[in-house]
Amino acid sequence: MEEVSLYNVRYEKIFDIDWRKAILLLLNGKVISCTEEEFIVIRTGSGVFKLPKHIALKKYIYMPCKEFSPTRKNIFRRDRHICQYCSCKLEGPNATVDHVLPRSRGGKHKWDNVVACCLSCNRKKGDRTPSEAKMDLLSNPKPLKFH
Repeated sequence: MEEVSLYNVRYEKIFDIDWRKAILLLLNGKVISCTEEEFIVIRTGSGVFKLPKHIALKKYIYMPCKEFSPTRKNIFRRDRHICQYCSCKLEGPNATVDHVLPRSRGGKHKWDNVVACCLSCNRKKGDRTPSEAKMDLLSNPKPLKFH
């Protein structure tokens, strides 16, 4: 599924949207193209339509900063589907979520205590903290925010 990057008036990225939503915004005159080089080619019964991969809103819209909840999907998005211990690419059943301070030891399911992790590193770490398991985190976990 193709996605289009949506920017505000100052060309700061807001988020990615579905290409169908992007077409509606373009046809309603609410956005303009940001680039002349990158397009998504959409074939229709009446021909070919080139949809810009980057579009910007014509009017400023206030977007308050929101914090997402730490769901499995959002944790993988924040950590870019990379194990935070061994830096391997996470796919399918190999992808797990690890609690830095284990839940059995009082750790909560909060942004600063959960990371994306491969199954082998999760098993290796077990019911210990990263320092006890002698496993360093690639980055300190922090909330995924939406501006």
